[in-house]
Amino acid sequence: MTILEGRERKPIDSGLPIQDGSTNLDESANTRQVTSVNDPAPQDYSGHLLILIGLTGIGALLRLYNLAGNSLWLDEAATLSFSRHSIVGIWEIVAGGEFNPPLFYWLEHGMLFFGESESVLRFLPALLGVLTIPIVYLIGKEFRDRNVGLIAAALLAFSPFHIYYSQEARAYAPMLFFFSLALLFYVRANRSNEVRSWALFGIFSAVAFWMHFYAIVPVAVLILHALIIRVGEIRSDIRNVRAPALALIAFIITTLPLLIVTVNLFLARTSAAPTFGMQGLDVIYQTLLQISGFSDLILVPFLILFVLGVACTWREDRNGALLLVFMMILPLAGSLILSSRMPMIPRHLIFLLPLYFIGIASAYPGLYALVKDKRAVYIAVAAAFLISTPFLATYYTTPQKNDWRGFSAELSGMTGEGDLIVLLPSYMALPLDYYYSNATDGTIELGATTGNDLEAIRNSHPGNRTFYVVTWDILAVDPTGDALGWLNENTQFAGQRMGIHLFRSA
Repeated sequence: MTILEGRERKPIDSGLPIQDGSTNLDESANTRQVTSVNDPAPQDYSGHLLILIGLTGIGALLRLYNLAGNSLWLDEAATLSFSRHSIVGIWEIVAGGEFNPPLFYWLEHGMLFFGESESVLRFLPALLGVLTIPIVYLIGKEFRDRNVGLIAAALLAFSPFHIYYSQEARAYAPMLFFFSLALLFYVRANRSNEVRSWALFGIFSAVAFWMHFYAIVPVAVLILHALIIRVGEIRSDIRNVRAPALALIAFIITTLPLLIVTVNLFLARTSAAPTFGMQGLDVIYQTLLQISGFSDLILVPFLILFVLGVACTWREDRNGALLLVFMMILPLAGSLILSSRMPMIPRHLIFLLPLYFIGIASAYPGLYALVKDKRAVYIAVAAAFLISTPFLATYYTTPQKNDWRGFSAELSGMTGEGDLIVLLPSYMALPLDYYYSNATDGTIELGATTGNDLEAIRNSHPGNRTFYVVTWDILAVDPTGDALGWLNENTQFAGQRMGIHLFRSA
């Protein structure tokens, strides 16, 4: 389906027989002998459904398998810490300066009823990550046809980027799930102008924003797109703005308390240059690299296919092509600009995945023209799997996050009663204490940020053997390198486990 409202798709002169009407792939080859370019390979709907079920099942296996394999890292341990508070307490933390909305913490608060294991904390993101696969299929089907939806769903099912964040106890995969629902109803609303679809677009956009603040960026892009493609209609009759306005009003009403908090947090976050994250063009390159599967070898053909997909879409549905371009270029450009004033990390732009993959999948007519085989869609699905195999070959056997579990076991074997454990920065106690107990070992745990902090600790405990646990996060809170300089002068390097460094008093 095209996202144009009630307009017939203009057929492309490809030399293929054209059938007037829908590009629906539900009909079997027995009832449809001819087809349009968007349906170059008639498939039995049951075949598509079986593939989608298979993709969702495989996607579930990839996201739920070995869910507790990696130890909790800093941000996941912070999720647990915030989620332990009451519902009201979580809101107060957010209003007091936490740079993440409360909804994910509220949901995780409910999950704590089942325990505090890694699997419990990561189950909700994994589940919503799985459910995003059929949603992306539906978006692709609404945007163009079932073949595009199936290929886009396959790209998401095997996406290393999406698998990784579906196995992380943070709000990224949940935000993507709700934004994908918002995008689905946006595409439907553009096609039908149905009030219900516009309202649901606004509501699901709001839920995505309650999951993660950066969801407001793609929502704003969609509203802008809706206004631009209707500018002529609005000029002729101002009442034509009512449908998009309904979505915007629904969004504002359901997010108003959070919007007020967001303004204050944004001002605080942008008051000084960031001390971590990516800046400049590296934001764009790293984002595209990671959403393409962490590989330059995949990035280049993906970008080529995306451009080809936009071109194919432009010939039939210019508003749809404009949506693809807007949703990729504007958030990346905005993130590039904001990177000089606030931390910017590719995972914040996880919402790019649906339209990035749909854009790539929209190059499908070119694939069919190349192979001229009704199994072209199966070839595309198989290719989505094959390009992910290098990642999958090591993902479940190699630690992907700082191994605080293994480090804590080693630390416990090295320390004794009365020893000091100094954490740099101090908030590294969150992941360490999930696995390590200083009460059991009889050690004293302290935190430090600067060289002066370290000197004061040494002077107040002159006779204690001291172990210093350091990660590169220290440069975020002490960008001058003062603490690292003190460690180099006064301690001995005692070992490293991934990004966790251990020093010992000289």
